[in-house]
Formats: sequence, structure tokens, C-alpha cells
Amino acid sequence: MLTQAVTFLIFFAVIGCILYGRKLIKTEKVDAVFGNPERALGGTHWVIVGSSFLLLIWLYYSWDIAKGFYPKSANELCQVAKVNDSLLGLKYQFPIEERELKSTSQIKKENKNLKNINIEIQSSENLNNEQKIILVSFINKTNQLIPLLTNEDLLENETKQKIYDITGKINLLTEKFQKPDYPFETEQELNDRLKAVSEEGGWGITKIDAGSGTIENTIEVPLIPATNKGLKFHAAAQELNLISDEFFKLRNHNPRFKNKIKEIKDQIKTYRKSLDESEEVASNYAKNIMKIARRIEFASIYPPNALDMMQNAIIKFENVQIKAQGGLRFIDILLFPAGTIVASGPSCSEQGSGRWLPKPSDTLNKFILMSKPSVGYKDIPLLWIDMVDVSRMIGFILPDWIADILPGDYPIHTNDGIVKQNFKGNVLNIVTGNFKLFKVPVPYGHIWDSFMRVFLGLVFGILIGVPLGLFMGLNRFAKGFFDPLIELYRPVPPLAWAPLIISVLGIDNTGKVFLLFMVSLSIMIISARAGASGTQLSKIHAAHSLGASKRQILRYVIFPNSLPEILTGIRVAVGMCWGTLVAAEFLAGTTGIGFVENVAKKYFQYEVIWITIFIMGMLGLLFDITLRKIIDKTIPWRGKG
Repeated sequence: MLTQAVTFLIFFAVIGCILYGRKLIKTEKVDAVFGNPERALGGTHWVIVGSSFLLLIWLYYSWDIAKGFYPKSANELCQVAKVNDSLLGLKYQFPIEERELKSTSQIKKENKNLKNINIEIQSSENLNNEQKIILVSFINKTNQLIPLLTNEDLLENETKQKIYDITGKINLLTEKFQKPDYPFETEQELNDRLKAVSEEGGWGITKIDAGSGTIENTIEVPLIPATNKGLKFHAAAQELNLISDEFFKLRNHNPRFKNKIKEIKDQIKTYRKSLDESEEVASNYAKNIMKIARRIEFASIYPPNALDMMQNAIIKFENVQIKAQGGLRFIDILLFPAGTIVASGPSCSEQGSGRWLPKPSDTLNKFILMSKPSVGYKDIPLLWIDMVDVSRMIGFILPDWIADILPGDYPIHTNDGIVKQNFKGNVLNIVTGNFKLFKVPVPYGHIWDSFMRVFLGLVFGILIGVPLGLFMGLNRFAKGFFDPLIELYRPVPPLAWAPLIISVLGIDNTGKVFLLFMVSLSIMIISARAGASGTQLSKIHAAHSLGASKRQILRYVIFPNSLPEILTGIRVAVGMCWGTLVAAEFLAGTTGIGFVENVAKKYFQYEVIWITIFIMGMLGLLFDITLRKIIDKTIPWRGKG
């Protein structure tokens, strides 16, 4: 119901916003010329249209619209896929799915193989004449096997009868399949099936362990037929499997063929035993001829018209089952784009965009579960609040050496085994956080860890990069001294630094934050230097003429002129930091969005992968919106002269 409501809401939102936009174009007075940034302001209704369009594409190509409006369609398509899978082996024997009979294609293939091996033997310099004559005789005898299988006069009555019986079973199945009450289910069987369907769950249902609260698994496509139409195809698939097994056990081996194949095998076996190690080439050729003979023996080769009745029966059933699908075929075509439900044996799966593009409803459900502290991901929630003692924060901020520089010794135990604290020991407890105060709420979780790593790396990059960039833009010594160092490491991809930094600084936050600091530092230096060196000389000369000092010129002229470049650099650095962070958490990490995505990738948890992508996008958007607000407040003159 939720998917249906969201789909209708999206349609109404798109149509309403388009109509509103057209009306606004006709009514509002536009006096801004082309190229004026004012023309790009506003337009919230077009933001709604763009966002709705993306969501609609996601709903459609993830097959969530099909799930919302026809929740049992996947189950019915699963049963149809079972029939198609059962028919595939039989249809493969005839020019239905293929261009020619399977017998014809196998005969062509083996004749070509025999011809090629004959040419190789005749032209081989490692064989003597006697060996060539013997091997060619084996080839000629193997060639004589095929006419023994394709001659209709040699086809045994018993084989004909079995083909006739199999054809009759297909025709009988076609006749039964057309009846409305097929497969003649009893009331008890109906109740048992509906109970099993209820226990199995629906399409894409996530199961939660009641005890631990962890995610057990997700049913991709329900297998037990949930509707009468699905039951019809399910029962037909079971019968077709039995018919198919019976056909493929059948072999067209008449007495003359059996004698001939036995003769060839015995002769080749005897010949290979008579060869010594120096005649390995001849032995290998004889072995390859034996392989061809065995392939002919186990192939389903029949006279050209022997299976015509079976082919007609299969085509008739195929037409009947396609007709029985009814409106399901149109649902498959319209609501399952870029793929469908396929079967492999008794199981079914999504094949196409619905497989790797999770449904919004399933993704939202998985996101809610992962957000719960009792579930989370690898026992850590995405984002939650933990009550942390203030002493831990004090211990994190204060360095331990404060206690070390104090005079005196740390306390030692007495003869009674008692340790009495002194002033130096109490200071050590404070700087290490080994005491109790009061607790305050502190965020924690995968999202918070990634957010703080990016934030800290960005802040350190700004604090060091901006002053250094301004210095390089104003001083030739600074530019000449620092430029080679910056330009040496800046072109190197962050992933190239990641293994070195992580191996030196460890897999904890220190290594990741330092890597992000390196990424943001070069961007901020380049941005600040470009802003400083791009300051208009007329403004600097005007400030000098008014008696401004160097500090005042830097504060009121150069720095404001550099702000657009600096803030743009921060926006670029945010994106680079997010990309680098995910890669770093891929390489080494036990928490964070990149860690979650890396683990999800190993287990093909597509919903989790898309959740991490969405979270990274939203966090990046949050950073960017914040920077936009800062830009609007700090440099309102940008683009206005």
C-alpha cells in the first residue's frame, strides 16, 4: 500500500509542478537578461520534478512498482519460469529455440572434429606410416557410427514405443493443463499450501531472529505457489521434469551400433596398451578418437523424422502455456523492465535490474533495521546516542605527560599490599580519564565515525592549508620552498598513499584522519594561493593610499578576495575526502560507512550497498548545503560586479 501511495503521489507531484511551472513562466515578470545568475534562483518546483523523476525511475527499474501493485506477480512468474526451465532441455533438441535439430548440430560438430583430427594425423611428422594407417582406420570406423543412429530402418521398435509414450504424456499434460481445476487440488492440500505460503512470507521479506534481533535472510522470490494460476504452472513443471528425465535416459542404441562401438573401444584400448612411452603422440591421437566415439555414444542422435510428433506436442504445449499466462505476460513486459524472474531447478531468482537495484521499500525496511541499536550492522548501529562519562573526554584531551613532569614519584604499594594515592597519582588518573564525573550523551555509530573522520581531516586541512596558501601567494620564498613539496604529492592518488599511511599510523582513526588531511591540504593550499594571487592590484593600491598596514590589507582586502576560491576549494575537498575515506575504510576499518559497504559487497547485500551510497550522498549534500549557506553569508557580493 505504501508503494502504491508513493507512486500516485509522485505522479501527482510531477504533473502538478509542471503545470505550476508553465503557469509561472506565463505570469511572472522576468527582467533579468540571459547570463544573469538571478535567473537561476528559486525553481523549487523543478527540484521536486527532478527528485520525483529519479525516485520514479528507481521504483520502476527496481520492480518495486510491480511488487506494490501486483505483490504475487513474482511468485506466479517463478512458477512460469519453472515450466520454461523444464521445457528448455526438450526444446533444445528441436528447431524451436535453435535453428536446427540437436542431432543435426551434433553430427556436424563430430564430423568436423573427425575431419580435423584426420588432417592432423596425415600431416604429423611424429607418426610413422603404420601408425597413421591404424589411426585413420579408427577414424573411419568412428565415422561409420553416425549412420547407424540416423538410419530409420535400424530404429528399434522399443525405442519407437518409448518416443511414442513420451509424446503421449506431453499431449496428455497439454490436455489436463487446459482444464480450469488442474492440478485437481483437494481441500486439505489447499489448506496445507496456503499455510506454507503464509510461513514462507512474501516477495523480498526480511526475516529477523527474535532472540538476537539480527537479520537472518531475505527471501528473494517466494517458491511455493501462492495462487491457483501459479499452482497450475508449478504442477506442470513437475510433470515436465519427469518427462524430460525419461527422454534423456533414452538412447537410440540398436544392436549393430552397440557392436560397432564396442569393437572401436576394444581396438583403441588394445592399441594404446601396445604403445611404449616413445609413442605418446600416437596414444594421444587414439585417445582423442575414443573421446569422439564416446560423445557420439552418449548423444541424443535419432533419425531425421523420428521426433517430429514429439516436436509438435512440445510446440502445442508451449502455445497453451503461453496463452494460460494471460495478463501475467503484460505485467512481465511492462513492470519488469530489463529482466524477469528466472528459475534454476527448484529455486527462482530475479534476473535483471531488479537483482542489483534494490527496491525502495526493501531498502527502507533494511535501513530501519540497521538503525536500531539492537540490530545495527556488525553489532554497531548506524547512528545512535551513548552516555559517556566526561572523564573519558578529559582523558582524551589532556596529554599523559602532564603527570610525568610533576615532581615526585608515582605511588607504590605498601607491605600490606595497599596502594595509597598521592598527588602525582591523582593527576595521572585525571589526564588518563581514570575517574568518574557525570555522563553526557555522545553520538556514535558507523555514520558518526565516518562523519568525524571527514570533518577532522577537513578542519586540519583548512587550518594549515589556507594560511600556507595565502603565504605562498604573497611571498616568493614560501612559494619556491613549499611548491615542489606540494606538487610532488598532490598528483599522487590518495589510494596510493593509503597503504603506507595505514601501515605506519595504524588502522585506527589516526591513519584515516591523516590521509584525509593530506587530501584536503593540497586542495586548500591551491585554492588559497589562487585567491591571494588573483587579488586586483587596484584594490591593494587603494588600500595603500589610504594608509592601511600589511595586516589590514591582508585582513580587509586579500582575505575577502580569496574567500570565493577558498570556499569553492572546501566544497571540492569535501567530495575528495568522502571518496578517499570510503577507500581507506575499505582497506582497513572496523567501523564506518566504507566498512559497511565493503562487508556488504562480500555477501552481495545490495540493499546495504545502496543504503551506504545514499548515506554518503546525504552526508555530502549536508556538507555542501552548509557551505552554500556560509558562502551566501560571507561573500554575498559574488557574481554582482
